[in-house]
Amino acid sequence: MQAWVTETMEQFGYVGIFLMMALENLFPPIPSEIVLPFGGFMTTYSELTIIGVLLVATAGSVVGAIILYGVGLMLDVEQLEKIVDRWGRVLRIKKKDIYKADAWFDKYGYWTVFFCRMVPLIRSLISIPAGMTNMKFGLFLLFTTMGTVIWNTLLIMVGATLGANWESVLQFMDVYSDVTYAAIAIGIVIFIVLYKKRRRKS
Repeated sequence: MQAWVTETMEQFGYVGIFLMMALENLFPPIPSEIVLPFGGFMTTYSELTIIGVLLVATAGSVVGAIILYGVGLMLDVEQLEKIVDRWGRVLRIKKKDIYKADAWFDKYGYWTVFFCRMVPLIRSLISIPAGMTNMKFGLFLLFTTMGTVIWNTLLIMVGATLGANWESVLQFMDVYSDVTYAAIAIGIVIFIVLYKKRRRKS
């Protein structure tokens, strides 16, 4: 995978970076942790510039995010209600659970999108619930772009700084991913426990 990504980027330059970042959002197995640092490294020996790489990488990411947002729009709350009507007993989910989740995302969704754009794997998938909850597209685009710019800038600059040693960042990113996923998992467990306690009291 890594060899194919880097070869595509070297062959097609800015176009290759744009395509890789768009695909990275649609197919998470293509990690931005490879595309962005290598793009930064390319600025040290080719005609590519840091600003140019940042612009096309961000454009590719945002295009991919918009596509997944559209997928979310097709999987709206009404369709989830139909799924709950059919499988709710098995999944132990009620319609009011959907409404609560929808209300929570309406309240905190924009900042959730912003921060999740800096979390590997989740940075792609977060666009789907944003679409499902009918988040205002303009604000979705704004917060997605802001989070994406920060993430892209950081990894591109690291790649440009490390130069030929850009691959060393991959080990750090593996640790960062593991810690982040563990924190999210703990947060989910705490949320579920608190949620069950509230239901028992009510």
